[in-house]
Amino acid sequence: MSRIIRVQTNFTSGELDPKLRARIDLKQYYNGLETGQNIVVQPQGGFQRRDGTRFIAELPAAAGDAVRTVQFEFSVDDSYMLIFVDQKMFVFKDGVQITDINGTGNDFLSVPKITDSVIPTMCWAQSADTLIISQENMQPQRILRGATDSSWTISDLDFSFIPKFAFTLSFSNPDANLNFDQPDGNITVTASSGVFDSGYLNQYINVTPQGRLRVIEFVNSTTIKAFGEVPLFDDSQVDSGNWELEEGYEDTWSNTRGWPRSAVFYEGRLYFGGSQSRPSTLWGSRVADFFNFDPGESLDDAALEATLDTGRFNAIIDLYAGRNLQVFTTGAEFYIPQTLGDPITPSTLAVQEQTSNGSRPGIRVINVDGATVFVQRQGKALAEFIFSDTVNGYVSTKISLLSSHLLRSPSDMAVRNATSTDEGNRLLVVNSDDGSIACYTLLRSQELVAATQWVTDGEFIGIGVDISDTYAIVKRNIDGVDRYYVEIFDDTLTLDCAKKGTTATIVTGLSFLENKSIKVIRDGIVEADKTVSSGEVTLDSEATESFQVGLNYTPIAETLPAEPQLRSGPIRGFKKRILEINSEHFESSAVTVNGEQVAFRQFGNDNLDIPIEPFTGVKTSGPLLGFVDEGKITISQSVPLPMTVLALDYKLSTGQ
Repeated sequence: MSRIIRVQTNFTSGELDPKLRARIDLKQYYNGLETGQNIVVQPQGGFQRRDGTRFIAELPAAAGDAVRTVQFEFSVDDSYMLIFVDQKMFVFKDGVQITDINGTGNDFLSVPKITDSVIPTMCWAQSADTLIISQENMQPQRILRGATDSSWTISDLDFSFIPKFAFTLSFSNPDANLNFDQPDGNITVTASSGVFDSGYLNQYINVTPQGRLRVIEFVNSTTIKAFGEVPLFDDSQVDSGNWELEEGYEDTWSNTRGWPRSAVFYEGRLYFGGSQSRPSTLWGSRVADFFNFDPGESLDDAALEATLDTGRFNAIIDLYAGRNLQVFTTGAEFYIPQTLGDPITPSTLAVQEQTSNGSRPGIRVINVDGATVFVQRQGKALAEFIFSDTVNGYVSTKISLLSSHLLRSPSDMAVRNATSTDEGNRLLVVNSDDGSIACYTLLRSQELVAATQWVTDGEFIGIGVDISDTYAIVKRNIDGVDRYYVEIFDDTLTLDCAKKGTTATIVTGLSFLENKSIKVIRDGIVEADKTVSSGEVTLDSEATESFQVGLNYTPIAETLPAEPQLRSGPIRGFKKRILEINSEHFESSAVTVNGEQVAFRQFGNDNLDIPIEPFTGVKTSGPLLGFVDEGKITISQSVPLPMTVLALDYKLSTGQ
């Protein structure tokens, strides 16, 4: 029998995959958790109760079929969260819904082409006041923000030129001689007989022995204008039989051929990636002429095009404008190299494959601390795509390697960048299987990757971040009916779907929680549970400073089985008893350790009906009785008050 004192100084590995329970050789084992639910890990190493959510608005039932959040940053002072459901767009700013859109009396903008079949896989790109929405079965939509928060318009994106492609290629030999005014550049072509018609536009004339001309203008039956993609030897007459008409070229994008899947603005061009009929092709507009995809004379500012021919199917599903223009497909990751920062031009365009993971359709790639993060095609891993000076190219690593079990059919993803040194970047992934959120706290400079799981009374179905505001779309069952709410995470709340205020005796406006049993915190004091009736609850006493009412959620942090690594060897097969636990706290008001509620104040007349003062320091729990097989510590809460745990040290007794 031996007694050991152990210390877990941090929790920076987060919740580890159950398949790692035996990996006592890993340093992450001693900084990890077996369960990390409704907590968030801090860069300093501790963990705290996750933020609660504040109710903002209710969405139509169609949100249950499809919903998507899109950030729209109009200016330094004006940033919005746009939320799309079937044929409707809702607008939120600073956690408040914008109503009476365009003076119509509606709280939404009608977007008839953005249907529930489009929303799950739509992409978007923004430049100034313009948002482009793309999806392969819908003509791209152009959304403009007007002069006020409630002024918004939507229209089909009209192109001044759509790139062409020969879907049904054919050749013919018209009976006429041809004459040219010059051998290259913009060439006027004159025929000896009336063989030309308007159908020649954007088709090709191939000349023997050399010359390939693209028709750019129909003048009349004997005259056309063309551009010499392959110049002629000279301007001599070409006799009938020595030239042919190459036909079958039509608009690459149309209701028949499909529309672009993905979009991004990069270095003065609008890029589209993939379409229904040409899934592996990338197009770039003319410079500073976003809706013109005319290749023209293939000068440096002309439109450009490239197809990813790699020997396997690579459907482009997303584009990202980072250090380089990055292209994400169902089979691999690509980028367009640029020498010494030179711009991309038709003559220098080259798309290079870097890694072969493949991305999951419907989940936009995002930037986290200089790396582009994406969900792998099968939805079982998170990977980052980052430039490496060592290999002079991009590499891909699995950031979810130690916690991929938290990914359960991902359907949405967003990142909230750190706003202070007290938090890391939070990568939030919504799981469609169980409505949970996998929260990855990331801080590259500290090699911090800490995963935890967030759950609520209901299901998270969407997530979005507007600067520092994190919006969640939540499905909740209220009075027997599934309802869909827009909620915002709020670090002043410890309840979900909450309403907060300052002074009140009766809290009204709670119809969104009708007949639900809710928690009440009044002036920092937790009152007895209440049930919402007729949209209101009555507090036990008047709130004089603050109140919050809402749904409770329970944080749980359970350590991995104790393994002190004695000189005599591992103790995994030994019985263990944790005698005493010293938990170090920062501004905590309520904690339960292995089922024992920690006392944060002493009884006395002065403690009646006053809030618990936040405590910073060490609290001791124990003695704890009974030998067990694993020797784990569980930190939880019985009441929804602030909690931050910095470290644990404990006395462990072990023996066979």
